[in-house]
Amino acid sequence: MNQIKKRAAQVLKEKLDSLCPDHALGINDIAGMFEYPPDPKLGDLAFPCFKLAKVMRIAPPKIAASIADGLSVDGISKIDVVGGYLNMFTDKLYVAAATVNTILEKKETYGANGEGIGKTVVLDYSSPNVAKPFHIGHLGTTIIGHSLKKLHEFCGYNCIGINHLGDWGTQFGKLIVAFRKWGSRDEIEEGGIDALVALYVKFHKEAETDGALNDEARAAFTALEHHDEECTALWKWFIDISLREYEKTYKQLGITFDSYNGESFYTDKMPAVVEEMRQKNLMVIDDGASIVDLSDYNMPPCLILKRDGSTLYPTRDIAAALYRKNTYHFDKCIYVTSAGQSLHFAQWFKVLELMGYEWAKDQLIHVPYGTVSIDGEKLSTRSGNVVLLRDLFAQAIEKVAAIMEEKNPDLPGKDAIAESVGVGAIIFYYLSANRIRDINFIMEDALSFEGNTGPYAQYTYARTCSILSKASASGIGPIDAPVNTDGISLCDEENDLIKTLALFPDKVTQALHECEPSVITRYILDVCADFNRFYHNIQILSCDDEALRTFRVKLTASANYVLASAFDLICVGKNEKI
Repeated sequence: MNQIKKRAAQVLKEKLDSLCPDHALGINDIAGMFEYPPDPKLGDLAFPCFKLAKVMRIAPPKIAASIADGLSVDGISKIDVVGGYLNMFTDKLYVAAATVNTILEKKETYGANGEGIGKTVVLDYSSPNVAKPFHIGHLGTTIIGHSLKKLHEFCGYNCIGINHLGDWGTQFGKLIVAFRKWGSRDEIEEGGIDALVALYVKFHKEAETDGALNDEARAAFTALEHHDEECTALWKWFIDISLREYEKTYKQLGITFDSYNGESFYTDKMPAVVEEMRQKNLMVIDDGASIVDLSDYNMPPCLILKRDGSTLYPTRDIAAALYRKNTYHFDKCIYVTSAGQSLHFAQWFKVLELMGYEWAKDQLIHVPYGTVSIDGEKLSTRSGNVVLLRDLFAQAIEKVAAIMEEKNPDLPGKDAIAESVGVGAIIFYYLSANRIRDINFIMEDALSFEGNTGPYAQYTYARTCSILSKASASGIGPIDAPVNTDGISLCDEENDLIKTLALFPDKVTQALHECEPSVITRYILDVCADFNRFYHNIQILSCDDEALRTFRVKLTASANYVLASAFDLICVGKNEKI
């Protein structure tokens, strides 16, 4: 469809040049104006003329009629004028050949727009607080962030994935005190991050009746800030134990990072940032604290230093952004965190801009997402009300393994497939909804294997693999050779699938620009629905017409390539057999 849009845009520009030389629209501008009619009866593409009314000083319907007069575009069989729109109907066989041949030629790169070639994007995501386990609340930043990295890589960007660990703050003073009072090295080594959480929870429970514990924790963190040898050794040990646990989850999700520089990395970089703000007269003293007044921008003040001179999150984030800009020379830096932090990011983005860094306006991007609750209850490590990701994944894997044992007990590699499908089910469920929506996580829904779910989508992909394997064994091929649609009559099921496959480049661009992985997840379901109708309603390998049989196999191969790429973009594994 992109090819037809570009061709139509070229023809439309030539027509507009003759009708109104001052229209000032380029080919890419015109191509970007195309819309998809909500009803297929209205056409396959629609070009709105309303934007031209101001410069041409003519009503949109008359503009549309003038443009349509004598207009001819390869691949377009009919053009109707409806109000201020040019409704275009594509030549179905032309689109079929163009779409399938393009997919078979580009294979895994079909859909990539190349807009990021020569550009660098830094993505800050996952970033768990050390000494706390992964729970469902961490799934958003981790999966959305990595999907955005995949999307940017797919479109040519050089991507730097940063896990900005929460490895600094008074919580480490609490852990140090708790370990000294109630912990042992052997118990922590054996129990890992769970043992650290137990100490953290115990500290808060004891602190409810013993207020002195909080004073001890603040003193321990102050000692850590001043590089006390014992406190520093314990702190590094806590981080090491935590990373061992996190890596297990990252391995299941197929995630790696380029940097694990957390909050502590920037402690020695903040004084220079604070001094720069002083030199630029941005900070004022308010009740003993140092702030940047943002009232002119309808925001509360941004706190830079506490009364005691210690730094806060904005100070660290500003220092981190400057370090990353100087180190990676990014074209954009994306932060994937909960929507509850939106004001925080808006504030320090503005402070950087006021410091004179113009790139902060356009290159710093906060991608918010909604909260997760369990049966309506807010998650809290402190109170122990969490559902750990490892437990959730284990349940999903166990359920898939039981189904496979019942239906296909002799399937090779069952354990690996069960893990891929089970973990994929959780990811797919989470990424099915718009990221900004709050999610009340209901276990039964997440692990359901009926309806529009990850296992259903993965099974559809496996079905395409099975068809292609049988086709190859039957001597049908070569699969990737160009198709010839001459003399072929296509049915509705084929045309619907082709039309959906042709949309993949548009969906990739939309997901990239909106930072919205759910665009791809929903698109996968569209492909699956169209392919399964195609599979159930018409003959593929058993078709008597050789030319039509070959085309249908190649159409199956096209769906296979698109599903494989789309799965990768949302971090879901694909299996040739389920």
